[in-house]
Amino acid sequence: MAEALLVLAESKRGLESLPKDLAAAIQAGRIPGSVVTRYFELEKSGLFKWLMQFAGFRERLLADDLFFAKVFMECGVGLFTKTAAEYQRRGENFFNELEVVFADVVMAIIADFMLVYLPAPTVSLRPPLALNAGAITKFFHGCPDNAFQIALSGTSYSLLQRIGGVVLFAVGTASSLVGTAVTNALINARKAVDKDKAGEIENVPIVSTSVAYGVYMAVSSNLRYQVLAGVIEQRCLEPLLHKHKLMLSAICFAVRTGNTFLGSLLWVDYARMIGIQKAH
Repeated sequence: MAEALLVLAESKRGLESLPKDLAAAIQAGRIPGSVVTRYFELEKSGLFKWLMQFAGFRERLLADDLFFAKVFMECGVGLFTKTAAEYQRRGENFFNELEVVFADVVMAIIADFMLVYLPAPTVSLRPPLALNAGAITKFFHGCPDNAFQIALSGTSYSLLQRIGGVVLFAVGTASSLVGTAVTNALINARKAVDKDKAGEIENVPIVSTSVAYGVYMAVSSNLRYQVLAGVIEQRCLEPLLHKHKLMLSAICFAVRTGNTFLGSLLWVDYARMIGIQKAH
């Protein structure tokens, strides 16, 4: 607490000038001076100052000032890498399976944001739970957002708490529901225009595809992004390159692009293996 208050004093700022959750965490002794310094640096940017009005973004930006850049990388590059991966796996059937390709890309882009957001390391600013909170609520309240994230001084996570972190099944299912619903609307429109091929074009199975994508995200995506954000970036790249932000951003870009491309390849193979997609 003394370290954080010293940074405030040097900046001629008071606790009242900070968001309430951050001020409370400082008073509770849970926030080191480095986090307060990062808050002041981020506040200089109009965009980051606006984003830090929202608790979820504030917790993530304070843990990683490149968080927003990683969101942009994932969603921007994802469109191209996922389409390229679909083409590589489907080959000459790519255009024959265009509706399915569209479903895969749409639901993947929708999920991309959450794949960066949910497993991202955070500076926990959540207030303490009420004394009468249940055991399950207390357990999940103490879980880190990333299973591998570095604990701040004064904070520790048990192995069970780290395992009990983010599960992406619901996110995958929801994003897939949107993607397949949009795709089926396009397929039905194509059938109405091209009546000769109406019998050849099959709708994408909404429920089975959505549940399968939820399982895929909970297992494959969850593991890959937890390791990427918590081990590769926070524990390996950040300590080595924290003074070289441009180089750090470039390497993160390359690693995330490769991870996105790999994920797209694995999804096509998985979808065909369980029978929700068939090669023509």
